[in-house]
Amino acid sequence: MKTIFFSCVLLLTLAGCSSDSGKESGSNAPKTDPVYTLIFLDKSVSVNPNKAFVAQKYQMAVNEIIEQNIKNKGDKLEVYFIHENTSKARALSVTARSEMDDVSSANATDREAAQTSFDLSLGREKAAIRQRVLQQLATPNASASNKETDIWASLPVIAKANESGATVKVYYLSDMVESVYSAGRRDFHKTPPKDNAQADAWAKGDAGKLKQYTIGSPDIVMILPFAPDASVKQNNPAVTQYWQTLFQELGAGNVEEQ
Repeated sequence: MKTIFFSCVLLLTLAGCSSDSGKESGSNAPKTDPVYTLIFLDKSVSVNPNKAFVAQKYQMAVNEIIEQNIKNKGDKLEVYFIHENTSKARALSVTARSEMDDVSSANATDREAAQTSFDLSLGREKAAIRQRVLQQLATPNASASNKETDIWASLPVIAKANESGATVKVYYLSDMVESVYSAGRRDFHKTPPKDNAQADAWAKGDAGKLKQYTIGSPDIVMILPFAPDASVKQNNPAVTQYWQTLFQELGAGNVEEQ
């Protein structure tokens, strides 16, 4: 009797393990989070996207951003203009709709057909998104808002994206020269940080004022409009050092300059 009892227990245990294993490797396996991409296009007077070098660099950047981040249904991309009223300057919002069919029980031929159909649909979507983003990149800003560059105002936009629960990725196509005339704000056109030490000190002080914005830990890329032979006056390394430190103080993940 004891032998029969232990045999039954063993069989039940093995059945339970097999069931758990099937759940993990089957259609109930966890899916990757959608990607929420934010592109901030500098529409202040200090950045001219129609210059040949800038146009080529930014067009390539847009292509790469879309290729990397628009891969599945639910992936979202928004474009904001950077100028005097950045937080209210959303120019584009799109969400990928292409969805891969469930092929968990399909044969190899049907799986391949479903993958091809998905790839074609997603490719059309990415091409349409790319065209719309490039249109926004080329759109001039002749209004009075082009006189100021409020990059701080991008932080509440990032914080709102963080609330979605998606993986947030942020791209600034900008010279990153903050220039706001109000009291208590930075104007790097008039008074840029003189070196990295001052940039770090300013950034850490300013981070204290901006802690209210819970931006999460997004990856942030600053794509600068400067040629490799740009002077220090044009491409001041202390300015980008300020942003590196500020974003890191606010909890950002990887912060990269291109």
